[in-house]
Parts: sequence; C-alpha cells; structure tokens
Amino acid sequence: MTMKAAIIGGGVIGGGWAARFLLNGWDVAVFDPDPEAERKIGEVLTNARRALPGLYETALPTEGKLTYHTDLAEAVADANWVQESVPERLDLKHKVFADLMALAPKTAIIGSSTSGFKPSELNEKGANAIVAHPFNPVYLLPLIELVGDADTCTRAADILSSVGVYPLKVRKEIDAHIADRFLEAVWREALWLVKDGIATTEEIDEAIRMGFGLRWAQMGLFETYRVAGGEAGMKHFMAQFGPCLSWPWTKLMDVPEFTDELVDLIAGQSDAQSGHLSIRELERLRDDNLVSMLRALKARGDGSGAGRVIRDHETGLWPFMADETPMRTVTRDVPIDWTDYNGHMNEGRYGQVFSDAADRIMIHVGADAEYIDSGLSYFTAETNIKYIDECHAGEAVYVDTTVTLGEGKKLRLWHEMKRTSDDGLLATCDQFLLHVDLNTRKSCPPRADVEARVEALAALHAKGDA
Repeated sequence: MTMKAAIIGGGVIGGGWAARFLLNGWDVAVFDPDPEAERKIGEVLTNARRALPGLYETALPTEGKLTYHTDLAEAVADANWVQESVPERLDLKHKVFADLMALAPKTAIIGSSTSGFKPSELNEKGANAIVAHPFNPVYLLPLIELVGDADTCTRAADILSSVGVYPLKVRKEIDAHIADRFLEAVWREALWLVKDGIATTEEIDEAIRMGFGLRWAQMGLFETYRVAGGEAGMKHFMAQFGPCLSWPWTKLMDVPEFTDELVDLIAGQSDAQSGHLSIRELERLRDDNLVSMLRALKARGDGSGAGRVIRDHETGLWPFMADETPMRTVTRDVPIDWTDYNGHMNEGRYGQVFSDAADRIMIHVGADAEYIDSGLSYFTAETNIKYIDECHAGEAVYVDTTVTLGEGKKLRLWHEMKRTSDDGLLATCDQFLLHVDLNTRKSCPPRADVEARVEALAALHAKGDA
C-alpha cells in the first residue's frame, strides 16, 4: 500500500519534506494558499531529484504522486503523516493544529517543523502534535529531532527511518531542542566577532569549513575531543581544557544589539562574499558538495556519521533478484561526482558499475560477505569494456548481466549497461573472474554449494530464457 504525506506549508522546509517523502515512493499532498507554492516546491524538487538519488548505489523507489490543494480536508484525507511547516508563529501554529485535529485521520502522525517551540506549547490548545524538526536541505540531511509523546515518537522514528533519515529522540523538551541550541551559540559568538571588527563573515566561514567543521561532520563534538585527548582519552582532554571554561574566551552569555548598523555591516560583508552567485547556484553548489561528502562518509566499513544512515537505508533498497535471463544486477542514478571535465561519466566509473553488477551475482550465488569472511572470494582477472554512448549526472541507468561461463573456479560475465529512459545501450563489459583462497591468495575451487549455483545460472543463461 502506498503511504501518503500531507505537507502543510510549501516553503523551503515544506518543499524539502515533500521531496524526501516523494522520492522515497510516498504520495504527497501539499496544502499552501500561496499562489507561488507550486513553483517554489518545483524548484526544490528539481534540486532533490538531481541530488538525492546520487547518494545510493541502487535506485530509490518509484516516485510517488504529487498533488497541490487549496482545501485542507482534501489534502490530509487518508494521510499517514502530516507535517506542519508554517511560519514560526505560535498563534498561527495553534490555528493550523486545531484544523488538523478536526480533519486529519486519527491514526496520522502530526509533526511540526518548528525550530524552537516545545510540544507543550504546540499542544496547549488541545492538539496532539510532536516536534519533527528537520535541517535544510531536508531531502539530503538525515537528522530529524523528535520531541513529544514517547509512543508517538517511537512510531514516528520507524516511519522516518524508512525514508532514509536519522530520527533523534530528544529525552526532554527544551526550547530549540538540541542542534539549534548549538547553532544559536555559534551564531551569537559570530555576531560579536563581526560587530567588534575581529573577523568578517567570510573569515568566520573559513574558520569553520577549513577546520572543525570537517571534523564535526564525521565525529561530532565529544568524539572529536576524545581523539584530542590522545591515548589518555576524554578525562585527559577535560583536565587539560576544563579550566578554559572560566577564561574570557567567549561572549556566549551576551547578545549584541541588532542595530541597523550591525545588520548593514553583516549584509554588506555577506554580499561581498557570495553576492556573485544566485541563491539557486549556491543551493546547487551546496547539494553537489553534500552528495560528495555524504558518499565519502558511507564509503568505509559500516559508514561514519550520516554515511551510516545512508548505508543502512540503502540495504533495504536493493531489489530481489530471481534466476532469469538476463539478470537485472544494477539500477541506479549517476551521482554528481562521477562526471569529469567533459561533462559525462568518467570511464573509471563504468568499471565500478560493472564491478557492482558482479558483486550482485556473487551475492546471488552465495559468495556474500559471510562467504568472504570465511576466506573465499572471486577476483576479477580480466575486463574488456566498450564505451558506446555518453552518460551524464542524474541519468537513471541499469545493468543486465548474463553468466557466460560457470565452470569450477572460472566465472565469466557479460554486462550491458543501458539508459533507463530509452533502453539505449551505453556500454558493455566482458568480465572474467577466478575463485580465490584469500589466505593463500591463489585460485581454488568454490565451495560446493556456490559452485552448484554458478553452474546452474550458466546453464540457464546458455538456454537464453528462464
């Protein structure tokens, strides 16, 4: 059964929620009286369709159906999830929640994107909402802070995990939850640094992105400081730097007055720093970099930080493979960082696609991670790739694979990579593999059950039908 999300408020955050659900196979109904809502959400979706699929080594679910509504009852009908993303005014949120309590299905989870209000404040007029606070861009950043009724948050966490996000259940309600309290502290200090002429907006951004920002993305705050403590660990770090808390390093307990002069100063420096780029250009640059960084974070072992969330989500996206001729081994979108200076997919990435296809065959015949841990595997001995047509970032592609030889320690595969939109042939690969003992690093026969599966596939594919 297709799930449905109702998005109440179609701004940047509402549009990000719409994209996150839609690209994970949910139907999405948007309610927003703004006549520009469809255009605004369309621009967010363009960015999301270009970026999100590139995080994964397999295709996302078939995109759901998107509809726009001016009638709230119509928008929330049969919804499994209702997400409020209206402006940060408590009186407005109360009005919206009163309508939702009357119109939304009783089983629907009602979440609020509020950055600062507590559930007790949101529900003081009788609503039953939880905080589901995202981070922009919602379609790429996995964190969703959940605050509110424990049972509802648990149910919400299960649903959100299925669309590839990381639900963080906040133990106690507090103004601004967890992450925004850190951001507010950094923001206040940055305002003082600019106001006092210590640094410009660009210099502050450079201090973050050239230094601790890179560490935080993979290790967070406390794990970073644990490493800083060396072999003695966190206790040593705290003993060394704890006294600094009483030093005059910060003005976090004070806030500079938001005068016109300060606003003009910061706005002017920001224009000088980034004014040569449009907001859409900045968004594309941000998304391109996020995709590359998130892919890097998921590349090692079980993944680090947000990369682990993507890897876990990806595990459930791989389609079931049946014994058929040929076998659909890869379905995916071409990531942004796979293209080169010619504007098309680099030739080295074709090798990765065909390697992924071979991995799927190996898993299918039983040569999976457990098999490899036992000391046995297949090594590629030879490949012959022919490049037939160009392939560009964002294009959906698939690979069909045939076992042309399965005999003893020999495995030969024929791959055809095609464009999904028109089944156009992009490349072919003739790949020869040998079964290897990982301890001796020499070729050897496969385990009997794996050998039997390989031989059966080769016989099936030799017939040319299933």
